[in-house]
Amino acid sequence: MKMWYQGWLRSLAILLLAALSLEPSQALIGKEKSAVFLSPEFVLGPGSVVDSYYQDIDFPRGHIALKSFNAEVVDETGLPVPLQEIYLHHWVIERYYQHKGVEAPGSSSIKETHNPDFITVRNSGICQDNVLAQYFGLGSETRKTATHVPDPYGIEIGNPVEIPAGYEEKWLLNVHAIDTRGVEDRLGCAECRCDLYNVTEDGYGHPLSSDYKGGLRCCYDKTQCRVKEGFEGIRRSLYMKYTLKWVDWDSSVVPVKIYILDVTDTWKSSNASTVHRARHNCRVEYDVESCSITGETEDGCVDVKRTSLTMPTGGHVIYGVSHQHSGGIGSTLYGEDGRIICSSIPTYGEGKEAGNEAGYIVGMSTCYPQPGSVKISDGETLILESNYSSTQKHTGVMGLFYILVAEPSPNPSLLLHSPFDMHANSKVYNSVWAVALLGLAIAAAIVVVYSRRKDTEYGYEALVV
Repeated sequence: MKMWYQGWLRSLAILLLAALSLEPSQALIGKEKSAVFLSPEFVLGPGSVVDSYYQDIDFPRGHIALKSFNAEVVDETGLPVPLQEIYLHHWVIERYYQHKGVEAPGSSSIKETHNPDFITVRNSGICQDNVLAQYFGLGSETRKTATHVPDPYGIEIGNPVEIPAGYEEKWLLNVHAIDTRGVEDRLGCAECRCDLYNVTEDGYGHPLSSDYKGGLRCCYDKTQCRVKEGFEGIRRSLYMKYTLKWVDWDSSVVPVKIYILDVTDTWKSSNASTVHRARHNCRVEYDVESCSITGETEDGCVDVKRTSLTMPTGGHVIYGVSHQHSGGIGSTLYGEDGRIICSSIPTYGEGKEAGNEAGYIVGMSTCYPQPGSVKISDGETLILESNYSSTQKHTGVMGLFYILVAEPSPNPSLLLHSPFDMHANSKVYNSVWAVALLGLAIAAAIVVVYSRRKDTEYGYEALVV
């Protein structure tokens, strides 16, 4: 009995050591923090538009790694507002440095001030100047599109070494929303058709060309889309509710770069020896003509737009998602050899409640490749394809692609598994602990029984418990 008992204890000790040495796959999850904020109030009535920039918004401070950013429009009671009432054209989050002691420039974008007291900190994307410079941004799909950055990766911000002396890091929120209650043409207002807004010049006072039929230049801040005669509706207070998750920065976090690619980008290299000096022209939006005008193609009534883009530097793709407007049927990013890097497909709503609005894109599928499995090489030319239904004309549509890229790790063992493998490994981890705890319980019982027998041998009665 004694030898068997000692052997069991040795086996249990080995099992416990294995459980202690096995680290859960979601090592960073325990450190994750979160916070929920509200934007400043904006007020909309039927047909009205807000396209405002809010500087120095509430945001976590310090040297951290961003893990996700989710947002939606809510009313003054905190309830989500459906898209058929308030169409969320887009929201974007931008990072900037502001000189200490200087006040923000009001409701205009930091990028428009050309003031050295404000420095835009753009992402790693390849568009010209500060076009598509945001860190996060979505549109109508915001409620059902995953933004989480998988472990062990994170978007590094707040590094004191990178912030110029005398400046501090701040964040800007741009909200572009259209109140479509009671309008004559809900889709036309959402697509910013110029005739419905009765404008002949853009928000900067520049005349619109005769061939510009719709887009951002016609639905700028404080414009008005045409409402049905006799319709009356109240003006109401609204907010962007946004939720952030992050972890404190440490050596276990692998930094990622943000790239936002645009299917309208036309570029040419100013120096044949390097793509780093390529000149890009991201126009951000484009129109889709009806196939009744263009003629049906072999693909049916589908508008296919493609562009080639050369990446200055490469790495491992760890996340990807597309941004499209109503009419979109999916977008794909291809490698130079034709392999699919990521394909992102829209989900359309089927009801009336927020997050399931019929006729609207309410979510975009995302890509989370197994870490290290999808690589882009330095200088590789990618193909971006954006597909729209052309059964009717669409104005001001977009074909953007957002990817997160990590430099190859010098130590592959540091890389954790994909979200699916994380779940499986977590089960293994929990199972080992369950077995270990069961073993402890059995061992305790054996100790009690064994002790009772020993006590009986020495003339003592075991206590009845």
